[in-house]
Amino acid sequence: MHLAPLFDGRTFDAVLFDLDGTLIDSTASVERAWTRWAAEEGVARERLRGSHGMPAAEIVARLLPPERAAAAFQRILDYEVTDVAGIVPRPGTAAALASLPAGRAAIVTSCTRALAAARGGAAGLVAPAAVVTIDDVERGKPDPAPFLAGARILGVAPERCLAVEDAPAGLASARAAGCTTLAVDGTHALDALDADAAVPDLSHVRFVTGPDGVAVLSAAPSGR
Repeated sequence: MHLAPLFDGRTFDAVLFDLDGTLIDSTASVERAWTRWAAEEGVARERLRGSHGMPAAEIVARLLPPERAAAAFQRILDYEVTDVAGIVPRPGTAAALASLPAGRAAIVTSCTRALAAARGGAAGLVAPAAVVTIDDVERGKPDPAPFLAGARILGVAPERCLAVEDAPAGLASARAAGCTTLAVDGTHALDALDADAAVPDLSHVRFVTGPDGVAVLSAAPSGR
């Protein structure tokens, strides 16, 4: 295994990970829940395109009139929390989280806290103590609030954080917060994502913590 430094050898005080599509693969569960919801609400499935990474409440508010939004939002929450079959960790997730000491990592997700717990539990995820959900902020991704909250919980400057994301909304949120960004292709092709660096998944990087912070190394097969 050949290891080469990413980000010109910079180090970071903390790594902020998105959840769905980054640490776990919940695509089938998400598709089942939203397809069911859309059919019941009379929403064309095509209107959901481009909404990955956004909070469910914002998606519902965009698609339905206010008088229907509250009940419809609760319905999609119920569907998602109770249907977690087939959710698995993405490649490299376990090693990435295990390599980062306490206080060096957080999850920053558009899920509610209940949904994050359900999906993480289904995937067998050993999550860091710091988890920011949509319940913890007034505005979700692409607003910078979630990543600013993640940095604040860890007691570090957002400019000293690396944000790992798989969706345009999440990357926009992280950039607006001042974070350096690393894209993975959980739900979008890498060439469709605007980030400082990109890898297929977390098995292609190694996080190494030293006295100056967390270094990010690109892991490629020997000989490449």
